[in-house]
Amino acid sequence: MEKLAIFDLDGTLIDSIGDLSCAVNHALELRGFPTHSVSECRMMVGHGVRNLIKKALPEALSDNEELVDDILELFTGYYTEHIDVLTAPYSGIADMLARLSGKGIALAIASNKFQSGTEKLAEIMFPGIGFAAVLGNRPGWPLKPSPEIVFKAMDAAGMDRSKAPGNVVMCGDSETDMSTAKNAGICGIGVGWGFRPLPSLVSASVKVNTVTELEAAILQALGV
Repeated sequence: MEKLAIFDLDGTLIDSIGDLSCAVNHALELRGFPTHSVSECRMMVGHGVRNLIKKALPEALSDNEELVDDILELFTGYYTEHIDVLTAPYSGIADMLARLSGKGIALAIASNKFQSGTEKLAEIMFPGIGFAAVLGNRPGWPLKPSPEIVFKAMDAAGMDRSKAPGNVVMCGDSETDMSTAKNAGICGIGVGWGFRPLPSLVSASVKVNTVTELEAAILQALGV
């Protein structure tokens, strides 16, 4: 493949905040800690589940790594079993992915969600889409905004890493995603329907408010 479109998962391709919130609150309730609203959880996600748990715990306990491990285990077990109860693709996303693939553009997912959860959701939400790579957080892998996940996706698509500019785009709903794109030297397209307000995506090369605009921006950025 000569062209590659990389997508963040949560808040970009799928609306998963309901299931994430339920799992966080389930784990917190089991240990007697205060829970959070969906709006509060929305601002905690995006930096990996361990950081999510740290933000969800009372601030005075967020550095207690043994406690974080305990809550994280409770969260992961519950979330894995209830990962698609409330979660669904955003309207129009699956059709857009199919059209992009039909134009010869390779597709990849790059998420800070744990790897098994990322893979499971990709399979459930987009069963007809052939992704070149589905990349989540793994032990020893740096989280976004490290550009390494972009280069790993390029490797999986059989692309030369030196040809990233002009041939690869990164689409996401957070400044973390846009910083990832910037660090990799590629176009970052920020979407306005996700977990963060669009004005906060200060590093975005392009900002869009609809899936139609996203598709057009990807094609323009890739010269397709």
